[in-house]
Amino acid sequence: MFKKVDVRQSLPKMEEEILKYWEENKTFEKSVSNRAGAPVYSFYDGPPFATGLPHYGHIVGQALKDAVPRYWTMRGFQVERKWGWDCHGLPIENIAEKALGVKRKKDIEEMGVEKFNEFCRSTVLQYTEEWKKVTMRLGRWADRDHAYKTMDKDYMESVWWVFKQLWDKGLIYEGYRIMHICTRCETTLSQSEVSEGYKDVKDLSATVKFELITSPQSSPSKEEEAKTFILAWTTTPWTLPGNVALAVGKDIEYARVKIENEFFICAKNLAERVFAGKEYKIDATFLGKDLIGKKYLPPFDSYYKNEDLENYKNGWKVYGAEFVTTEEGTGVVHIAPAFGEDDMNLGKAEKLPFIQHVGMDGIIKSDVKELTGLSVKSKENPQATDIEVIKYLAEKGLLFAKEKYEHSYPHCWRCDTPLINYATSSWFVKVTDVKEKALETADAINWSPEHVKAGRFGKWLEGARDWSISRQRFWASVIPVWKCEQCAVTKVFGSVKELEEISGEKITDLHKHSVDKIIFPCEKCNGLMKRIPDVLDTWFDSGSMPYAQMHYPFENKEKFERSFPAQFIAEGIDQTRAWFYYLHVLGTALTGKSAFQNVIVNGIVQAEDGKKMSKRLNNYPDPMLMFEKYGADAMRLYLLSSPIVSAENLNFSEKDMSEISRNVFRMLWNSYSFFVMYAEIDEWSPSIEASAHRGQSENILDKWVLSELQLLIKEVNGYMESYDMMRATRAFASFIDNLSNWYIRRSRKRFWKSEDDSDKANAYQTLHTVLVTLAKLMAPFTPFIAEEIYRNLTGEESVHLTEYPVADEGLIDEKLNEEMRSTRNIITEGLQLRAKEKIKVRQPLVGVSIRNQKINKELLEIMKDELNVKHIDLQNDQETMIILDTIITPELKLEGQAREIIRFVQETRKEVGFEVDDRIEVGYQGFEGVFENPELLHLIAKEVLAEKGLHWGEIIDADIRKEAIIDDMKISLWIKRV
Repeated sequence: MFKKVDVRQSLPKMEEEILKYWEENKTFEKSVSNRAGAPVYSFYDGPPFATGLPHYGHIVGQALKDAVPRYWTMRGFQVERKWGWDCHGLPIENIAEKALGVKRKKDIEEMGVEKFNEFCRSTVLQYTEEWKKVTMRLGRWADRDHAYKTMDKDYMESVWWVFKQLWDKGLIYEGYRIMHICTRCETTLSQSEVSEGYKDVKDLSATVKFELITSPQSSPSKEEEAKTFILAWTTTPWTLPGNVALAVGKDIEYARVKIENEFFICAKNLAERVFAGKEYKIDATFLGKDLIGKKYLPPFDSYYKNEDLENYKNGWKVYGAEFVTTEEGTGVVHIAPAFGEDDMNLGKAEKLPFIQHVGMDGIIKSDVKELTGLSVKSKENPQATDIEVIKYLAEKGLLFAKEKYEHSYPHCWRCDTPLINYATSSWFVKVTDVKEKALETADAINWSPEHVKAGRFGKWLEGARDWSISRQRFWASVIPVWKCEQCAVTKVFGSVKELEEISGEKITDLHKHSVDKIIFPCEKCNGLMKRIPDVLDTWFDSGSMPYAQMHYPFENKEKFERSFPAQFIAEGIDQTRAWFYYLHVLGTALTGKSAFQNVIVNGIVQAEDGKKMSKRLNNYPDPMLMFEKYGADAMRLYLLSSPIVSAENLNFSEKDMSEISRNVFRMLWNSYSFFVMYAEIDEWSPSIEASAHRGQSENILDKWVLSELQLLIKEVNGYMESYDMMRATRAFASFIDNLSNWYIRRSRKRFWKSEDDSDKANAYQTLHTVLVTLAKLMAPFTPFIAEEIYRNLTGEESVHLTEYPVADEGLIDEKLNEEMRSTRNIITEGLQLRAKEKIKVRQPLVGVSIRNQKINKELLEIMKDELNVKHIDLQNDQETMIILDTIITPELKLEGQAREIIRFVQETRKEVGFEVDDRIEVGYQGFEGVFENPELLHLIAKEVLAEKGLHWGEIIDADIRKEAIIDDMKISLWIKRV
């Protein structure tokens, strides 16, 4: 019935054969179609970018996204797995810029947006074949033939629909506020994008002298020529040309300090730090409210002071502000409303001048003549402009101090340019309006690991602000808003059909270079309606994925409603503030519920030394090489059973994966090949009658292993239902070890020389049941070896088309399991005592005493055999758990030698390549004492299958002759296959 199994089979080669079988037989497609009409299990596959090669971080996610759907498919659900590609945004734009020689945003506009976008379209999927190769080799099942792409018209139309739904609900608005911008990409970034790019850097800080026009009180020195300066500290000297005010704390105590012929003002409790190393004297103190209203001379006043401006009278004065503290600096804050949120709020409240001397490209405008053309935070030299500002201040006598300042600073998450705070207009989603509902709906989500729920995700959600969704870029879904040039009336479109009807044009592409050409008259004033230039944040694309992948609501309405929300998603820990967050926000805003119910969060794969994996450093092995060397099953189990699937980081170790390959897969394969080998010898096959009586064997080992198997089934199902992947997969290694090193080892003789035919049949049936059930259990996690074992042992089409095992509680015997554990612990302690006494296990001993242990007869026999003792005494009065009788009588000595001879013969049989059932003829010289003993002679012959007995002297035509030293005595053997 069974095909022969090569014990030395290359598992990676076996996996490649399975891949071909799946493809030829369309096994994945059948696993979905065969479940038609079954309950739907909805899984959302977060789309990867195909602009780079897949790495170990991707492989973790792919393994998770394969194992869970496989599991729920076998649990009886229909689980579609639609692949997707993320196509828009900065990653591909940056690649295009390099390829096209683009340095700045204006270069794209000069070459033409259409040319740039079409290049992006042609390049974005350049690595799809490599992705397919790696993911297919991993065993990932997904519908790649019908993959959704975020750049497809249908997908983008659904994104428009999402936008329009939010607009109709009053959740979209245009605002002007301080945003983080990337000066190289010349676009705004959202809160989550900014959070991903913080780095510890050293910047230049400056303590600047702002000369007061009127002192807060007369100087006690009566020196008319003495000047009074208020000191303000800044870590962004480049913003100083935009200064319009200084802020102090109303109730903070300030000190006026005299140094030589000048006076300086700062917070009193900071004076010691500010004036460190200088001789100074505090000559007056006062509260911040006494400074409010005082005028000062701005360091760059000649550029922006304009008497004709209405709000000039409010500029370059001291104001009170709640955000001023004395934790660092001088207790005085320099205010530049165009470059800071607190600054802008104060500027609005006090109607301050608004000076924006820097463009979106980060270049200082021509107004500031000494600094014109400088980039305020270039990637190449982020401190260059700060240095020039400090030089200017020093020349003007306005620099009090400068120093290096180490702090965490945000960088562009794609191009690595330092970001700047910048006042600009943006379109926003009113997340704050739905936050309370979002927090409520988030409570029902099951997170694995659980701490992410209230931790990284929960805290981010609690601090959620309105979401800036507009970007000043090119290759993305566009904001579907048209605005009249004359009356500023807006028109928002939620479908292609609406735009076609109002414009009279056929629309085949929804990208910027296409839809920006569509102009139509305003219904109100007959002016021209043009689309606003901004495109959408790529995360709006990703957050719209549940709807857009189905082209909802234009198609698949019923299908979508059956599958929303998703029962499962999985991504890395960084997505708590990205994809997970945006899915949840949009799901709550559109439907009043979260877009997903269960989520597994994985950590980051690092190099073995804990550093980031880097091609340049060559500090990690190629994934495809690992597949070729160890197989995908080993890779999958290594990752899925590691802490990385519990949101912790993992230092990738080939050594650890090698151990899993050896201690799990090779051990399982050996158990499988053992069964097939003996089943073929005995021509055994499972029968319906035997199947109906599983669990009815009286053999204690059969009862025990079936009980352990049911516990394993119960445990794996329990962990999988709570999405605890690590614990679910870790359970297999110990069971396989128990199966191989205890059940099979203890049962080995039952398969080939059992005198009880029914016991042999029970051994076969039990091991067959265990292997087939174990294959089903492991199938979602290690699909290749499970497929091989199941198909060969059952003759059925695929393990992945079967039902997942459910525990038979009637076969669980907790008492027996505990007794077997206790027995094995005693055996382990006894073997340690033998080792301590340097007595080999093959050497029989008289006996052992065990303290007050209730052990049934069958377990006592196992213990006697394992410890190789003649008797076991149960004692109540001894102190230690186990006492070994180490006296070796002459009779025991001979028996020990006989067992050594058996080992020698068996090794020789294996060396010459005899089959396990081959009968042999044996000749010998030496060890006459052993061979003269009829009982020992019979024992040796029986164990080694010496059909014609053992003979003194040489067999002339023997297959092998071999000599050995046993107990310092020489033995010669001649062996011939009969």
